[in-house]
Amino acid sequence: MDVLAAVPVKDLVNAKQRLIPLLGADDRRALARSMLEDVLASLAAALPGQVFVVTTDALVMEVAERYGARCLVEHANRGHTEAVAFAQREAVARGAARFLTIPGDVPCVTAEEIALVCGSADAVTLVPSLSGFGTNGVLLAPPDAMPLKFGEPSFDNHLLAARQRGLVPSVRDLPGLGLDIDTPEDLGLLLARGAHTKSAALVSSWRLPHLSPGAVRPNREAT
Repeated sequence: MDVLAAVPVKDLVNAKQRLIPLLGADDRRALARSMLEDVLASLAAALPGQVFVVTTDALVMEVAERYGARCLVEHANRGHTEAVAFAQREAVARGAARFLTIPGDVPCVTAEEIALVCGSADAVTLVPSLSGFGTNGVLLAPPDAMPLKFGEPSFDNHLLAARQRGLVPSVRDLPGLGLDIDTPEDLGLLLARGAHTKSAALVSSWRLPHLSPGAVRPNREAT
């Protein structure tokens, strides 16, 4: 196996807590599922047969199977960092030459963006979140080239960790993969940038008041 691509998904029941002021539990669950479907569709197009979902959620497993992804089943929800580490170990055990991880809440990611990241010849390739603080994509060659730890400011921390190991990280700014959906402002960006996605169609159908398509989320330069 050339690349093992891992998508950590904790569960759909408690998804997107930061959207609670705007969305009820059923809508948040539906949004999380739609976003995962968008992500898996792009991964399946770019890396058929090389996609794995890390989860404990039976519903997530059903969605993964429909998109041709295999599941790495954890015994408990231990967080994003632990799920990625689990997948890295599996990549090594399965003989993968490289390891790719992206989250399940980047519905605007495209197969072309994934192919661009996977086309990197560097030991470490990082894709920052739109804010510049988080890390929305990592490609490692080999899969255990370095440990990964998520949660802002993970991007700068990953840069530092790579350099401390003598690695020269490559950085790719990608508009689709960079947009993770966490806040009402992100939903506006989803409507503006992801009209082709299931997620945007779902959000549009809700006709939410005061949701401004194209609203700009604060970035690191503005803070």
